[in-house]
Amino acid sequence: MELNGLFITVEGGEGTGKSTLIRSLYDYLTDVKERFVVKTFEPGSTTLGKEIRNILLHRKELIISSRSELFLFLADRAHHVEVLIQPAIDEELIVLCDRFTDSSIAYQGAAREVCDLDELEQICLFATNGLVPDLTFFLDLDPKVGLARIKGEKDRLEEEELAFHERVRDGYLALYEKHKDRICKLDAAKSPEEVFKDAVALLEERCSDRL
Repeated sequence: MELNGLFITVEGGEGTGKSTLIRSLYDYLTDVKERFVVKTFEPGSTTLGKEIRNILLHRKELIISSRSELFLFLADRAHHVEVLIQPAIDEELIVLCDRFTDSSIAYQGAAREVCDLDELEQICLFATNGLVPDLTFFLDLDPKVGLARIKGEKDRLEEEELAFHERVRDGYLALYEKHKDRICKLDAAKSPEEVFKDAVALLEERCSDRL
């Protein structure tokens, strides 16, 4: 069987279970489908990205403007695509990524209102050199529930007021309505096992010929 590279992203607000779903999908794709899979995340998967992540999420003494925040995320993503994601896809691997362009549109676009969302999509496409995920799982959850799930010290974005996270969710819902050909919405209020089962069903439905 001829193999193909495949780029899958997992999106959602805080505490929606993205990392848990990615671990389950990784195990499924490697153990059941016997594919080579690269598991990655944003921001921070590269050496440069780690520095950017620290500035964005953990250097709370720094004042970062909304526009500066956006371009820091885009700098991380541009480098991430160039040195890790695109080479893996070119090698016909499956890439599983925790957050990608949709996060910038939901967080910096819809929640921060940095610029027009259509304009922001074009800026994001420039940053990724035109790379768009083949499939995106959007984990949808009431922000109150998601934030309550977070344990330990919160990062800069997790500390934002509830209204901010509600705008993030609205941004994701708008993206889902606009890009239903790519984005699959999952009910993150379900158990992790149920969310994984739903995701696998959609993965097989949408991408069976590429697995």
